[in-house]
Amino acid sequence: MKKKILKRNQVFVPKKSSHHLTSSLLAVAFLTSFGSSMLYGYNLAVVNSPAVYIKDFYNRTSVSRNGTGLDGEALTLMYSLTVSVFAIGGLLGSLMVGMLVTRFGRKGTVVNSTVLVFIAGSLMGFSRICGSPEMVIFGRFVTGIHSGISLSVVPMYLGEIAPKNLRGFLGLVPSLFICAGVFSAQILGLHEILGKDHWPLFLSLVVIPTFIQLMLLPWFPESPRYLLIEKHNVHATIIALKWYRAKCNIQSEIEEMQEEQRSLSSVETVSVWRLILDPLVRWQLLSVVVINIGMQLSGIDALWFYTNDIFRNAGIPDPEIQYTTVGTGAIEIIAGLIGCFTIEKLGRRPLIIGGFLVMGFCCAGITLSLVLQVHLPFMRYVSVGCVVGIIAGFCIGPAGVPFLITAELFKQSHRPAAYTVGGSLNWISNFTVGFVFPFLQMSAGSYCYLVFCCVCLAVAAFVFFVIPETKNKTFVEISQMFASKEAVPETQGLGHPDQLKLRKMNGYGTLENGSLEFDSSSSVP
Repeated sequence: MKKKILKRNQVFVPKKSSHHLTSSLLAVAFLTSFGSSMLYGYNLAVVNSPAVYIKDFYNRTSVSRNGTGLDGEALTLMYSLTVSVFAIGGLLGSLMVGMLVTRFGRKGTVVNSTVLVFIAGSLMGFSRICGSPEMVIFGRFVTGIHSGISLSVVPMYLGEIAPKNLRGFLGLVPSLFICAGVFSAQILGLHEILGKDHWPLFLSLVVIPTFIQLMLLPWFPESPRYLLIEKHNVHATIIALKWYRAKCNIQSEIEEMQEEQRSLSSVETVSVWRLILDPLVRWQLLSVVVINIGMQLSGIDALWFYTNDIFRNAGIPDPEIQYTTVGTGAIEIIAGLIGCFTIEKLGRRPLIIGGFLVMGFCCAGITLSLVLQVHLPFMRYVSVGCVVGIIAGFCIGPAGVPFLITAELFKQSHRPAAYTVGGSLNWISNFTVGFVFPFLQMSAGSYCYLVFCCVCLAVAAFVFFVIPETKNKTFVEISQMFASKEAVPETQGLGHPDQLKLRKMNGYGTLENGSLEFDSSSSVP
């Protein structure tokens, strides 16, 4: 009987195939993004418009409880806690991602985490009736946990169900819905709608998209890669692929997943600690760290949290600020659409490098315009234009590409831990900017935006020199691109005459350019 052996220098090369966007893929992308990712954007902006009325509620509650109102510092501290506790919850949620996706799967984690939204919506919605500021703050914390989970799990789920030629498009759908969430909060937050006396309802509307997601998403299959590689369920994998692909000929894709499964046969799902200590994935890990920290330290959250103050300092009259803010939300959606429909043509690198460069130059432009507007009144409009430029540059690439790249740079065994690291750093940076920016603005004045300028330019340079293009490549191919940076010396003999010799391996145990060879000698050629 002849044995089928992989010869030297022979690697698995999947057949060239181009899959079309099916209704099932589009439905899952929209449901997960609408019911989970959009809530992140909504909660970023929801406390901006009714800030005065939330502070008034806190003050009146203090009077009814203690007989005296809160002083200015205490009131500012409570409101800052209301804003920032969302990021603390997000950090906690991101730390739970690895455990949840391994136990419940990708889709299962998205579905099960919806209970957090209903708890948070109830707390915030009934807070004024109960006269409890604590319910607002705790509700923000709980919805932050949900956003921390979904911000990592949704891109992971979509990245695994998408064919490689659509992975970029589907990977940016969540970022598009994040922009839509910000825009929705800006529209509904107008004082003529919900941004005044109806702020508890405004905060609790997050339950509506989540309820729709909960009703429909369970009918769709789990990630095929999770079913095959982690659960070893070939039958469920075939059913899932038939759901998500236009044609029944899915053999080449199953072969590619089986090749990845074989490469991981001796590697379990790694912990965060093992990921950090693994020298063979240091470039992938460093890339995730840089782009996730840079995403938040670019200053975008400072703009979202304190948009009204920025426009007020730019000289825009108070009655017009809320409408200017809504206009920036429309720009976010347009920029997000441009990113979605160009990523598969341009690739990941141009979008993220170009986005960070635009943001960096616009941050410098804000500083210049704020300094000169004392002498040149028209410069106040330049500063508003730079704010729009920062938001547009962010939504085109840096808003979604970091989460997509995190999925692409790691294979199945390392991916959950990578999302935990990237997500936690993302939320720590989010909290840091939201908490530190007001003090940075007070101390540095107009020059505080130069800090964000330097960060954006540094991240763009890092991506240009370090991160390769991943467009239309399989996870195995991407891992082999990084393996060339981390070449491992050839292994020595195992002391058995019929051993399997591994000439060079990357961080996942994938055979690279050398592969399997049966040899009766004990030396490595």
